[in-house]
Amino acid sequence: MPPEQASGLELKHILRGGFWPRYCLEDVGWLGYEKFTYVAYPMVCFCDIPLSRISDHVNFYGDFGIGLTRQWAERNGLNPVFYVSGGNNITSAFRSFNELASIKDNVELSDKLKDVMREFLAFTKPTTGKMIVEDAPVEKLFYQESEWRYVAKGPQIRSHTLRENFDILEKRDELNNVTREHCMIKVAPADIRYIFVRQDADIPDIINFIQTDLDHYPSADLKLLMSRVVSLESIKLDM
Repeated sequence: MPPEQASGLELKHILRGGFWPRYCLEDVGWLGYEKFTYVAYPMVCFCDIPLSRISDHVNFYGDFGIGLTRQWAERNGLNPVFYVSGGNNITSAFRSFNELASIKDNVELSDKLKDVMREFLAFTKPTTGKMIVEDAPVEKLFYQESEWRYVAKGPQIRSHTLRENFDILEKRDELNNVTREHCMIKVAPADIRYIFVRQDADIPDIINFIQTDLDHYPSADLKLLMSRVVSLESIKLDM
């Protein structure tokens, strides 16, 4: 399947069933531990960027997308990530936190501290670092993305997994299937500000999908949603 068709199909899956948190590798090399460079968290990531910067974003991530309201993000527990710049006091503080959590005098307290640290790390990102794309590291200026993040939680959900497990496809699929069963983030027409498609020619297909597959929503909501479908082709011409 061509990439543009795959992206369009993923967009329809989101409109129909919501966002699926999947385990994604995060660069934690900034912590300074040689054997601890990547950790995977079950998450969905969003960028809080203006339309004037959308072109650079889609050139990397794809030509189909959804713009959502801030209210939807906050209601569903999303939070902006905390960007860390280089080897500074913040990096040292994280390392100190980890050392405190490793003290064995009080196992119960140590376990709680480790849980808290993992919670912070799941929402922490270096300003620049490496992102794994098609199994290869790509240098990225992360801070330009103004990222908001949803991290799946629950009694059935593993909070994280190390790269050696992530790289085993069967184990990764097993973990992701659990998040799909328990942690889908639903989205309704009223939550959507924009639906982006690659070009004007892609608009009729999305309109038809809204009319046929989302017809369980009120007609007024669907009419408003259809008015919010826009092509990146037209946005670029207007910039």
